[in-house]
Amino acid sequence: MSAVAPPAPRLVLADRVFPRTWVLDIVLVAAGAALTALLAQVIIPIQPVPITGQTLAVLLVGATLGWARGAAALGLYLVLGLAGLPVYAPQDDGSHLTGLAALAAPSFGYIIGFVVAAAAVGWLSERTWDRHVLKALATFVGGSIIVFAFGLPWLAAVTGGTFVQVLEWGLIPFIPGGIIKAVIAAALLPLAWWGANRLAKHRASDVDAD
Repeated sequence: MSAVAPPAPRLVLADRVFPRTWVLDIVLVAAGAALTALLAQVIIPIQPVPITGQTLAVLLVGATLGWARGAAALGLYLVLGLAGLPVYAPQDDGSHLTGLAALAAPSFGYIIGFVVAAAAVGWLSERTWDRHVLKALATFVGGSIIVFAFGLPWLAAVTGGTFVQVLEWGLIPFIPGGIIKAVIAAALLPLAWWGANRLAKHRASDVDAD
């Protein structure tokens, strides 16, 4: 009786470009957290929740790294802010909330949602949803919805706002930007896959030539 072959590993973009090692996994997780921190500084200051570039980072990190490393990267980002590093979006005066002050902020629910959204986007990307524009767009819109599913209840609990107020503060202003971010990510990932596949074929041809 023949042995059953193990299932093929589910590849994401990072695995297409780099060899899979635990050292590189750590580097990629750290890089994902750093990218999120960087785009958190791209901000349109509205109250009580600012518009930032974080969600774009979440979508790209989840799709590129897969569910486990994507969730780890955003989990690291969450922990670094709570530990005191100025990685979250700045306040109006340029300061950064950290620790318990960040935990009590109206926007912290979105940060929790980032972890779940990165995992969900990564899970779908491991099933090739990031390689085709329409599936990628659906994936990234879904990831954005997950962020709001965590962010809005937290916003309501912290501010005590009514249902309508919470939508006005934490959802409606973000819809145009959210659509733009999802479209950008949905355009970038299939293009990146095309480039990665071309690079892999070029490397293979070089090996055959040798």
